[in-house]
Amino acid sequence: MSYQGQCHCGAVRIEVEGDLPDKAVSCNCSHCSAKGLLLSAVARGQLTVSGEEAHHTYRFNRHVISHRFWSECGMQPFAEGSGPDGSAMAMINLRCVPDANLDTIEKIPFDGASL
Repeated sequence: MSYQGQCHCGAVRIEVEGDLPDKAVSCNCSHCSAKGLLLSAVARGQLTVSGEEAHHTYRFNRHVISHRFWSECGMQPFAEGSGPDGSAMAMINLRCVPDANLDTIEKIPFDGASL
């Protein structure tokens, strides 16, 4: 099973190998809260990206997460970083996944503002 997402203009598309999650992280850091991101973690190997040549990367605070966005529409369908064990991870912005029912997804608060 897999699910798809994209940036607003459709130039960048993502496909995630796996089921749509029923939970998402709602981080209160300045970046995530300003963009309204709802994030779900997957192993980086589960993510396929097309149109990646149009991306830009934004890092802030401790510079451990690569927030990937696209200059044409400014959307951020995913971010990349490392899990606690050092493995490559991606955080999928479920707001960019049309099939995600955001009303039924459990939102898990994360206090990124205190890091």
